[in-house]
Amino acid sequence: MTDDLASRHAGPIETVGAKLGLPPTALYRYGPLKAKVDLRAVAKIARTKPGKLILVTATSPTETGEGKTTTSIGLADAFARLNHKVALCLREPSLGPCFGRKGGATGSGKAALTPAEDINLHFTGDLHAITSANNLLAALVDNQLYWDNELDLDPNRITWRRAIDINDRALRHMVVGLGGGDGPLHEAGFDITAASETMGVFCLARSLTDLQNRLGAMVVGRSRTGRLILAESLRAAPAMTALLRDAFSPNLVQTLEGTPAFVHGGPFANIAHGCSSLVSLETSLHLADITITEAGFGADLGAEKFIDILGRTSGIFPDAVVLVTTVKALKAQSAEATVAAGVPNLLLHLSNLAHFNVPVVVAINVFADDTAEDIHAIQAVCQERGVTALPARHWAEGGAGAVGLAEALLPLLQGPKPEVRLLYPDTLPLAGKIEEVATRIYRAGHVTFTPEALRHLAQYEGEGFGHLPVCIAKTPYSFSANPERRGAPEGHTFPVRDVRLAAGAGFVVALGGPIFTMPGLPREPAASRVRIGPLGAIEGLA
Repeated sequence: MTDDLASRHAGPIETVGAKLGLPPTALYRYGPLKAKVDLRAVAKIARTKPGKLILVTATSPTETGEGKTTTSIGLADAFARLNHKVALCLREPSLGPCFGRKGGATGSGKAALTPAEDINLHFTGDLHAITSANNLLAALVDNQLYWDNELDLDPNRITWRRAIDINDRALRHMVVGLGGGDGPLHEAGFDITAASETMGVFCLARSLTDLQNRLGAMVVGRSRTGRLILAESLRAAPAMTALLRDAFSPNLVQTLEGTPAFVHGGPFANIAHGCSSLVSLETSLHLADITITEAGFGADLGAEKFIDILGRTSGIFPDAVVLVTTVKALKAQSAEATVAAGVPNLLLHLSNLAHFNVPVVVAINVFADDTAEDIHAIQAVCQERGVTALPARHWAEGGAGAVGLAEALLPLLQGPKPEVRLLYPDTLPLAGKIEEVATRIYRAGHVTFTPEALRHLAQYEGEGFGHLPVCIAKTPYSFSANPERRGAPEGHTFPVRDVRLAAGAGFVVALGGPIFTMPGLPREPAASRVRIGPLGAIEGLA
């Protein structure tokens, strides 16, 4: 366990659980500062009516992010300071960003989770369990080919991919079965665990029974006659569920100020659906008066997927949305590097959120070198459109720096729940759903599909999957599929190069432009800065 200063001053996890009414017997300790929550105990004390939900999302980010997690943490601490029963629901960090470009995902400054190093690295082993379950299925697929292949699985039509929780571009495309008697040669590849369908299933399942059913419904390939082969055909789902049983229980940790935080599940928002687990969200909603969760990257990806995928699946929608922006992010949206030139990006995100009929407050995450002039310029633009924008200084001041933001949100939580509008109906064809997201949210002029993508879409429609929502994978740095097109581009072409069926998770993934489900490392990976200090503490894990 880490020996960082914050952890040495944090309260025992039983004290954190007590703030939500959880007795010590409901917690399975992983040391003094983190625990798994017994869902059976939660069911005994959960109230019937869920609490209020705040969704934190953002404008288009820079590569280092603009502080959604930090803002979520600071806001939760602010509500706690105002004596509200509040909890966080956040995603587990992936080792990909931790050792890649972005760094850790536990907040920073005085708005952070603890024990940070534990959470950013192995935590309670959830992502390792998801990786193992995913790869067990891959092994069973290849074992089917090695022996009698009674399912008549076509080696050239296997769609199931292996997973690993590390950025490793060399694993995107590969050939397995080399070496003579090791099985039929066939193409394969790895996704990062956070983008795997196993992760999607894990995060959208409501119970262990639902988890097993969804795992069994995952498609691994086709027979030589074109028949779908499912994981349940390989009798894989029960064993996969056994690997995931303990991981499925939510993790409880705390902020530096002792606010409860459920950190569970970790899908990426640019290539997966980007929301923390449904089971942790429902647990929090039935224990806390106010739950704060985040939806990854910009609102064009995170908020849209939260509403159109998780909300559609669960019936859970936000009571209010916080749109995080920074002076730095808006300046990065224009060649002029000014707030005025970057404001159209902010306005386009606000316009998109209006599609969903959710009330929005803008949080300006303040950095030390921001000027009062730039902050006032953002506030003025928002005020002209009837939107409250407030500077938040939680990074430097902790919860005290976000009290104003919390107070601005309270009136939105006291009224009736807004009737959130989905972007498209279930009955719209899959291609139409992709076009709706691309034209209405990304503001594309038109959408192009490769012949392969069109063939797959027609195939999925014919096999009864046309009712599923779509999960679009694209760059988070632009509304378009081109990461260099900043600002608020409109009328661009959005290219769909292929689509993948995630039948167990319950959506169809559309790959937009040059996006990969296995990221690569940058020239100077963050891993090169990580080290062990003289006393054994982990250093350099930003």
